[in-house]
Amino acid sequence: MVALGGGHGLHASLSALRKVAPDLTAVVTVADDGGSSGRLRRELGVLPPGDLRMALAALCGDDQWGKTWSEVVQHRFRSEGELHGHAVGNLLIVALWELLGDPVAGLDWVGRLLGAHGRVLPMASVPLDIQAEVELDGRITTVRGQVACALTPGRVRSISLLPPDPPACPQAVTAIEEADWVVFGPGSWFTSVLPHLKVPELAAALQSTAARRVVILNLAPQAGETDGFSPEKHLEVLREHAPWLSVDAVVADEGVVGDVRALEKAAWSLGGRLVLADVAAGDGSPKHDGPRLATVLDEIFREKR
Repeated sequence: MVALGGGHGLHASLSALRKVAPDLTAVVTVADDGGSSGRLRRELGVLPPGDLRMALAALCGDDQWGKTWSEVVQHRFRSEGELHGHAVGNLLIVALWELLGDPVAGLDWVGRLLGAHGRVLPMASVPLDIQAEVELDGRITTVRGQVACALTPGRVRSISLLPPDPPACPQAVTAIEEADWVVFGPGSWFTSVLPHLKVPELAAALQSTAARRVVILNLAPQAGETDGFSPEKHLEVLREHAPWLSVDAVVADEGVVGDVRALEKAAWSLGGRLVLADVAAGDGSPKHDGPRLATVLDEIFREKR
């Protein structure tokens, strides 16, 4: 299994997938320019480690070792000094990168320390910037940077990457080529899900792989990025950014779908079927419930072609 994404959305899918996937790889966006990741990126010229850290934390086990290390790497310092806001895991990852001189080797070492149930890879070998075309009051403007895209007061229409032809992580390309299943989403649609489709080598691997593909839809629109988006609009945007992409299944929570027929049609336009299920957390928050999502994904993975 290969899961594509970043941030909290990828954390949610990995938390479910690690329960049902014996061989799991996360391919993570590297465009974050805010917070601790942005500071380390600007100061040291490294890949932003935050989304990679969150993916590793999601792959930790449910035993005491896994729970403890997950909390440790996610812990943020609180102080009046320069360490304020830095996540322990970010510093650990960057330290290993400096010692080993290899981002993938560094992530593999952290994964072994955490007892991670899977591997975490960056989607590109260099830090990326997201550039978005934003519509506000009938005008189109260009916004640069993941934070700026996420906080824009307008509606994001499309995204591109800078540099426009970034080198993909070779191990990520291989993982996609050899996968049985590739999972997209949930997550920030324009800044975590779609960027993978804009890395040429990853896009080529996604086109040529024999893997089947699943899209997990968000439980609610995201302020700034997808305000007013229906579930089917998310799929329409996916098709606009990657018209060559076909999928086998689209997973949506039955409680947030207003027009089932419209969503079915959008799924069919990508070549897939709609799977409606109760996958939301029971507390009413727009978060996926790990065990429920794992059960649904396991059923999909066990289906014969």
